[in-house]
Order: sequence, then structure tokens, then C-alpha cells
Amino acid sequence: MQEPTLVILAAGMGSRFGGLKQITAVDDHGHAIIDFSLYDAYRAGFRKVVFIIKHEIEEDFKNRVGRRMEKYFDVKYVYQQLDVLPEGYAVPEGRVKPWGTGHAVMCCAGVVDGPFAVINADDFYGPSAYSTLFDYLKEDRADNEHAMVAYELRKTVTENGSVARGICSVENGYLTDVVERTHIEKRGDDAAFTEDGVNFVPVSGDVPVSMNFWGFGKSMLRELQDRFPAWLDENLPKNPLKCEYFLPFVANSIIKEGLGSVRLLNCHETWHGITYKEDMDSVVNYLAELRRQGVYPETLLD
Repeated sequence: MQEPTLVILAAGMGSRFGGLKQITAVDDHGHAIIDFSLYDAYRAGFRKVVFIIKHEIEEDFKNRVGRRMEKYFDVKYVYQQLDVLPEGYAVPEGRVKPWGTGHAVMCCAGVVDGPFAVINADDFYGPSAYSTLFDYLKEDRADNEHAMVAYELRKTVTENGSVARGICSVENGYLTDVVERTHIEKRGDDAAFTEDGVNFVPVSGDVPVSMNFWGFGKSMLRELQDRFPAWLDENLPKNPLKCEYFLPFVANSIIKEGLGSVRLLNCHETWHGITYKEDMDSVVNYLAELRRQGVYPETLLD
């Protein structure tokens, strides 16, 4: 069985790291959320990491994050660039937006050669999420058996505004559908979403949601590549400058076509991220409390 790889989506980081949330310090030691993620991944058992970045930030990223991690991980880099397209396709004039999470992971073909996990660089997922997924990926499974770490909706919303979340439908422990809701607001222990900005639909806080923490068999890379041209054909004419090829779109297609499965791994951690600048205090205080409880040492992987 090949060792699982941790793939970190970091291409969204801009070239001026100083003011960006992905690299903003969240403790007195200068650690960013990505440092906590890498620490959690290391103690869960991950020893291989692939950072998906852009060439424009390569040196900055390696100086701030990558080179420090080479002491602990087998580190590789993958570059998500706009012109990484199938033969016969070109970047639409005026397009600057990346092609989305599905395209980012697709770029790992030839670098990732076994089961792998995917996370966002700027999301705090909690230690048990990594150990749960690592243990799943270590088991001997078919290449088309995948997994997703699911969070309770109430543990992923903020008091400071709306969020976008993938609402999951589950049957017998397996994902049957993920529907992206782009405007969800907290309502006490529950929430509500709107499609038109006027009418809100209540949602239970217990509903499982996707936070883009996936565990994939090797076949996912081929699926992402094979489905990309048809997706481009359908979406480029409609929205050439902003359409995005998302991981849930491909996962849904695989499930509905009976070409693979996605096991739902329930997580009882509380997600934290900096969606709004007002979220910073909450993240800092939460991590400080975890450190007081002994969940994290003073020094991480430095």
C-alpha cells in the first residue's frame, strides 16, 4: 500500500503575503493556520505533502512555508496556471480567475501516485479530522473508493456574515449528493440559505457539509482529467471569465454514474477560518484555548 499524500490547495495565495489571510499569524509565535494543519497532518501520519501554488508566488511560498517543511515531509510543488488546458483549448481573453479546485487537483497528475487527501491552505480542520482520513487512506481499497470529511453545519458558520457550504445528502454512510449553497446565514444553532437574497430556507445545524477535505483514490486524477474537456465545452460559452471546475462537481458525477463511491467520515471538530476580518479574534482565541488544553505545544513544525 502506498503512503497517502496530503495535497494543499494554496494557489489562491497572492504575491503579497503580508496582508493575506492564508499567511496571517494566528498566535504569538507567528504561526498561520497552515502551520497548524501541517502539524496535525504530521502527527496523524502524513509524510508526503504536495503544495499547489502559482509560479508567481513560488519563491515567497518556499521561503515562508515550504522550506521549513522539508525537514518533516517529502515536499513537492505543483503549479496551477491558467494555461494548463487540454489540447485545442485556450485561455479566454480577459480571464484571470483560476479554473477551480478540480483543475488544481488535476494538475497533480504525474506527481501524486497513490491515495491522497486534499485540504484548503487557509482552513483549520482540527486534529482528529486528519487522523480519521489518514487511517481511511491507509487501508487497502479500490482506486475508485473515495472519502470526504464532513462537518456539522453549525460548527462551520460565522456570526459575521454569510458563508458558502456544500450541503451533503447521505445514505448508509455514503455521499449521494453535494449541493453548493453560496449564501448561508447562522440562525442560532441552525442556519438558513437563500438563492435570491430575499427568501430563506431553514437548514438544521446537524446537516453534514463539505469543507473541501477529501480523501481520494488514485483514479480521481484520471476522472478529473477525462471530464475536464466536456466541462469546458459546456461552461466556457456561458461564463468564460468566471466558471470554475469544482471537486464536488466531479465527485457527484462519479457517484451518480456508479463509477465510484464517497464514504462520509463524520467529524466532530469545529472548523475555523477567516472568512471575514472580524473572524480573526475567534480563530486566535480558539487556538489559544486548544494550546492551554495541551492539544498543541508552543512550537509546531519550525
